[in-house]
Amino acid sequence: MPEGDSLHRAARRLQLLVGERVAVETPHPRAAVERLAERLDGRRVLGVEAVGKNLLLSFEGRLVLRSHLRMTGRWQVQPVGAPRRGRPWLVLQAPMHEAVLWNGPVLELTARATRRLGPDILAEPPKLARMVENLRREHPSRALGDALLDQRLVSGIGNLWKAEALWRARLSPWLRLGDASGEELEQILAEAASLMRRSLESGREERTIYRRAGRPCPRCSAPIRSRGQGDDNRTAYWCPGCQRGEEPPGA
Repeated sequence: MPEGDSLHRAARRLQLLVGERVAVETPHPRAAVERLAERLDGRRVLGVEAVGKNLLLSFEGRLVLRSHLRMTGRWQVQPVGAPRRGRPWLVLQAPMHEAVLWNGPVLELTARATRRLGPDILAEPPKLARMVENLRREHPSRALGDALLDQRLVSGIGNLWKAEALWRARLSPWLRLGDASGEELEQILAEAASLMRRSLESGREERTIYRRAGRPCPRCSAPIRSRGQGDDNRTAYWCPGCQRGEEPPGA
């Protein structure tokens, strides 16, 4: 799933449309049902911003288009007239460039969903103290790794950066929130913000343990483990040798 740094990168690419009037097409039938072309065609794009894992495009007339990419979506910016393969969900065409959304499962004219989001981990500066407060309000038995993916508490962190930030902070995803200090929670969040900011600026992901189950930990050489976590059963990666915390239930 594209994480917060990917959405911020897409928002930067889409800045080419800001100030332009756009022609709007919805070639994919599922997108056409929302009547986006009828409501947005010919309007000027006033702004583009990423909020957590959401991309918000503001149009004149106080209309806001929300895009969430889930597992498969992606935004592409290309010159007008460039060839396309397949049927995109949405095309926003300015005089010189066009933004094309492929496989966009969530596309709606509302920003209401973002009101329930926690602070964006890529805000400048990130509101770490408020994020720690949000985590502290959760049940103390909740697993730390599961809580970090809860977009109501902190928005933008996904499975990749959860694994990498926890490894750098030497804490297990299975550690209970009640067993982590405020300083440890802030350290994890700071690590995630730093990793994601570097990824955003460089376009390169610093992976140490993500998707490396069975390989030796770069720090202590113990085998990296993996296991599904949380209601969505997202795969957690961790080193049992140098990340503090209990083993997962049933291990």
